[in-house]
Amino acid sequence: MTEWEKLLSLVPGPSDWRIDWNGLYAAGPRSLFEKMSEVYQNPEWHGEGDVWSHTQMVCEGLAGMASFRGLPLRQRWEVFLAALLHDIGKIPCTRLENGCLVSPNHTGVGARMARELLRVTYGLGGTREQLCFRETVCSLIRYHSVPIHILSQDDPKRRLYKIAANGELAEDFTIALLCMLVEADAGGRISKDRQETVEMVRLCAEFADELSCLRGPFPFSSAYAQHAYLSGRKIQPEQELYDDTWGEVILMSGLPGTGKDTWIRERFGEFPMVSLDEIRRRMHVAPREPQGPVAAAAREEAKEYLRKKQPFVWNATNLTPSLREKQIRLFQDYHASVRIVYLETGWEEQTARNRARAGEVPQEALDRMMKNLVLPERFEAERVEWNCV
Repeated sequence: MTEWEKLLSLVPGPSDWRIDWNGLYAAGPRSLFEKMSEVYQNPEWHGEGDVWSHTQMVCEGLAGMASFRGLPLRQRWEVFLAALLHDIGKIPCTRLENGCLVSPNHTGVGARMARELLRVTYGLGGTREQLCFRETVCSLIRYHSVPIHILSQDDPKRRLYKIAANGELAEDFTIALLCMLVEADAGGRISKDRQETVEMVRLCAEFADELSCLRGPFPFSSAYAQHAYLSGRKIQPEQELYDDTWGEVILMSGLPGTGKDTWIRERFGEFPMVSLDEIRRRMHVAPREPQGPVAAAAREEAKEYLRKKQPFVWNATNLTPSLREKQIRLFQDYHASVRIVYLETGWEEQTARNRARAGEVPQEALDRMMKNLVLPERFEAERVEWNCV
């Protein structure tokens, strides 16, 4: 039995739904559990004390919920592991501010930590099934603060549609599953507003149900209309729009050594390509040197194709939302449609392919990229794909 299989075997199930904490502590990421036990929380909201105590209460509460017990096995695994890891981001994020303990951005940081743990330590990646499983867990962690605060969002309706759209990529992920996790999270603490918070989560689920996105993505009329609405245009989600784009730009995303060049040759060999690696070679700029001139040259090449309305491939790692957004904005300013293609392989295969590259990326740099990796979400472009190679 692999370490991953051991961990899954300890997820509570029928008939007693008991959690074997000793077994979990032994089979799970023990160093993270130990660090959680050393991180304390604001006693006004977490009278139970440290993050590990809170996590245990959340998991126990989840295991006792009828909605959890009624899930298919795979989704029980996903939501329980999300509960087990949901606050690992508090380890690096917790600090004292104006005399209070706070953990800003712990959900986003925690999702990245969980992705690295599941992919590198437990080998979860390289197949479509494993990719979707891992990213369902990471999405649950990433968005577990939203349902409690949904009414304070600038545009709660659009926010829920954006989150729910990720179910097109990670098929198990739903707002219903998210609200189940967050209800257990809200109930798994000692505070005077616990019941009020649980009710807010249930209200969020009802709101999502009214919006037709509780158990799956909203059915937009087209990919163009979907992106237009989710990117902030002042239209209604049901609205049909005329697609005024002239063609498609392919924006690649993935770690070095994934096989992006091969994938492009096999599927888009007829498209011209803007390759940052090729521009570096041409300009004799090493990866560790300042990349401003390389990026500027790449954007000028892209503009030449855009002015001619020529579809092309933008080939770079594009590992974070901010990097992707900058390029997508340029392409869309020229009225191109954008398809983001994310590629990954198993971690061992990833490192082996990187070592075999002519321009090998140092392992410490590859590890750092993995820590910062955020997969493209469905709302980022007209089309988004996750592929395993």
